[in-house]
Amino acid sequence: MTGVNYAFKYFSNCRGAMAGKKAATKPAPPSLASGKYVFSKAEAARKYLEAKRRQLPKSVKLAKKAQKKKPLVIEKKIGGDKNGGTRLVSTRKPPQFYPINSRQKRFHRRLVNNKNPPKIRKSLQPGTILILLAGVNRGKRVVLLKALKSGLLLVSGPLKVNRVPLRRVHQKLVIATSTRIDISNVKVPEHINDTYFRRHKVKKEAKEGDIFASKPERYTPTEQRKKDQAEVDVQLLKAIKAQPDAAMLVKYLRTIFGLKNNMIPHKLKF
Repeated sequence: MTGVNYAFKYFSNCRGAMAGKKAATKPAPPSLASGKYVFSKAEAARKYLEAKRRQLPKSVKLAKKAQKKKPLVIEKKIGGDKNGGTRLVSTRKPPQFYPINSRQKRFHRRLVNNKNPPKIRKSLQPGTILILLAGVNRGKRVVLLKALKSGLLLVSGPLKVNRVPLRRVHQKLVIATSTRIDISNVKVPEHINDTYFRRHKVKKEAKEGDIFASKPERYTPTEQRKKDQAEVDVQLLKAIKAQPDAAMLVKYLRTIFGLKNNMIPHKLKF
């Protein structure tokens, strides 16, 4: 017999006896099946102790109430004419050491909500020309291809026009313009998703020699990336050329956005 089940059985028998009544014969914990109870062991123990605490005799309860709480301050007599005669002294000892720096707050870890799809702004429709606000390509204009499952936006320059490759951008870091291109015929390969852009960490092998002499390896795109970029760019350039103002649109994509004097950002129409 486990400790909790024994506690319940003991309490069910002594509960009535303590109050001067007939002892209960029915076991206290409600069971779902043989060996399976509604409450866990910890919950059953807590309920048992709470019930036992409530069943204390009146004499014990009255004795507890009669006990006076220890005062926080005691008045003591002090000798000397200039000391005032009495002084209030704290009954609690103050700490001997105080921290120099204030303790840092513990920040709770944010959990990613994968159940609900992320909300995308209404202005961010496929084919919309966006202005990048951060990163290496900030200020450049790109074409929005689609929104990925993670909520990030898949964009492209195209690369031949303004040197912006296929990449992911957060929707907070872009400005959606009113210019839009029809990219209904542009088909993005299915394997271009969030996993496609994930960085793969390579384990470094321990090498002998001077660690400062070795230079960090420069990033080079894989052949698959080059192939995917060329495939998307061909379709995207075809969609741009199909527009009535294709020449002006190419110049627009090549121009870097920037603010000048007397330009009020919140009054601009993009």
